[in-house]
Amino acid sequence: MSPTVRDLGIPVKAVSWTRLHPGATADGRASLLTTMSQNNGGFFVNVVDLATGHCTQYYSADPQRSTFSPATYRSLRDGMLYICSAWDGHLHRFDANHPERGIEDLGRVDDGATFGNGITETPDGTIWIGAYPGASLTAFNPATGEFRKFGRIVTDDKYLYPVAGADGTLAAYIKSNRLRVVLIDPQSGESVEVSPPITDATDPNQFLKLYRGTDDLLYLESHAGLLRLDGLNAIPVESAPPPRPGIAATYQHDYQAPLEMPGGWTATFTDSGMNGTGAPRHLRLTNRDPAIAPRDLQLDWVGGGNNLHVIGLGPDGDLYGSSYLPNRLFHATRDGRVIEDLGMHTTAGGQAYSMAVLDGKLYLASYPGSQISVYDPAKPLRYGTDADANPRDLGRLDAVSYRPNALIATPAGKLWMGSAPDYGLHGGTLVWYDPQTGESRSHRDIIPDMSPAALLYLPELDKILIGMSIEVGTGATVGREHGAFALWDPVTDELVWTDDFGLDDLADPVAFAPAGNGLVYALLGRGDQILSAGAKPIRPRLVLFDPAARQLIAESWLPEDFGPIPWHGHFALQVGPEGVVYGATGYCFYRIKPGTCDVERIWQNDAPPPPREDPVWLTHSTPDAIDVVGPIVDREWFFATGWRLRALTLPRF
Repeated sequence: MSPTVRDLGIPVKAVSWTRLHPGATADGRASLLTTMSQNNGGFFVNVVDLATGHCTQYYSADPQRSTFSPATYRSLRDGMLYICSAWDGHLHRFDANHPERGIEDLGRVDDGATFGNGITETPDGTIWIGAYPGASLTAFNPATGEFRKFGRIVTDDKYLYPVAGADGTLAAYIKSNRLRVVLIDPQSGESVEVSPPITDATDPNQFLKLYRGTDDLLYLESHAGLLRLDGLNAIPVESAPPPRPGIAATYQHDYQAPLEMPGGWTATFTDSGMNGTGAPRHLRLTNRDPAIAPRDLQLDWVGGGNNLHVIGLGPDGDLYGSSYLPNRLFHATRDGRVIEDLGMHTTAGGQAYSMAVLDGKLYLASYPGSQISVYDPAKPLRYGTDADANPRDLGRLDAVSYRPNALIATPAGKLWMGSAPDYGLHGGTLVWYDPQTGESRSHRDIIPDMSPAALLYLPELDKILIGMSIEVGTGATVGREHGAFALWDPVTDELVWTDDFGLDDLADPVAFAPAGNGLVYALLGRGDQILSAGAKPIRPRLVLFDPAARQLIAESWLPEDFGPIPWHGHFALQVGPEGVVYGATGYCFYRIKPGTCDVERIWQNDAPPPPREDPVWLTHSTPDAIDVVGPIVDREWFFATGWRLRALTLPRF
């Protein structure tokens, strides 16, 4: 029987980076636009009918590359909407007075930019865009259509969020390696730092809040006091006005405050998640005049689909998982007859990275914050944080864990989670959590400057095998060159062994699978998230080793035409029928000959394309990329290509 692939469907059709953009048309009528992001179809702009809630949708010109809209701003001068998209770093413009023109692509804001951080406007009408990954600044002249690219404003960071005052003062909030605020000369691009130092990014008592006040001047509020910003000077003041509505915030992914539309109406979503994620449709219009009753509208926008990020088996044997921006819990039967979006399972709006089953319940670990949530398929659905909620958001376990690469359950009834750290930080965490007692303990930097990427419980040893990655917090630069293996004793709660087996060019161990007789397979590789942090590319490799004897048995590089591993490569080794281990890259499924590291290609429709400039999702490149690897059940291997849930029928050998 030859391998076949079937599509089960699209589990989630929600949105992320949702923003409301109130304003007015040229003739003074109230105008409401929204921006929404998705993988299938790219970001889009809705023109909302304020009488009915009907949405007229307009799409980006390049939906495959202009997928997200993280930086948006509607001009207070002329009502023009500007968007800097991911993952192409292009500036776009939408004119509510001429919707027939659609979304206009104005070009790339910086040669190395992959997405915008923030957008602001100076009194002369110049539009300023801060972009990732170079903390770059670009000025756009709407009258001429010309860009003036200043390049990097700082050389040691990646994110820049600009804001301008009515007096022409231009400032920016910089993150994530070292949080700071700088003032910028709009003519030369030269900058001067004016903020007090942040000595501990995890300390909530140390903070910086840069904003434009209702007097249209700039202010910096911090743990050290209050400053008014004037040109390239910072002047201590005793008080400051509140933030001005309608100005894109530097300290949150939204406007500083909602802008009132003509007629006294203010629009808010009542069902939008963190950073505009979810399926926001319920719009409330509130009038400044308390005698006028609020109005509620139901928006009718249509989504195309969101990439999946993790797929696993639930306690009932069905498929469960999470989508990517937004983080929605989905459920599917293995025959595809039921595919449903179960909605929110946590306030962590990004995506679940890992999941585990314990005592008949499904636990998920999500970004940001490595938040834990729990779902019982046998009980009614009602999301919340109370004890009877299902799914229930259990929150964070510490202040450092951020991207939960691995989650496993052990016979002792504990969950163990391995995470990369928060933005700009080095040194991830290994955390245990006891659902029965609520107790937990976090271990940071068990190997300095590294983060757990894969976990496997070894019943013969009663130990936890850990694949250690060089991953750092987003925005930081890797500090090591090679990964490592480690053993953790869950009883004494301590590290008992670490080694690299003498392997040169040891990439991160991103996936483990038991090989029988106490042996373990490991897949070594570097996903895009590691490469984007400055790591050098290393071809994927298989190793077979004996953790009890702490001895390498075999190792072999995967064939070059198999291609790189997916975005992170987690769970890319799975045990199939007869205990045979199977593996996946981002383009190829393969079978491993038992007891060796010899491989046989099973299914590959696409040759790996050349390295991409925007290392984010393999679906940018080919229609049959393997973005997420799920479980093998009987002879079916479940996986995702972007937003499509799929199944590969394994051949018989």
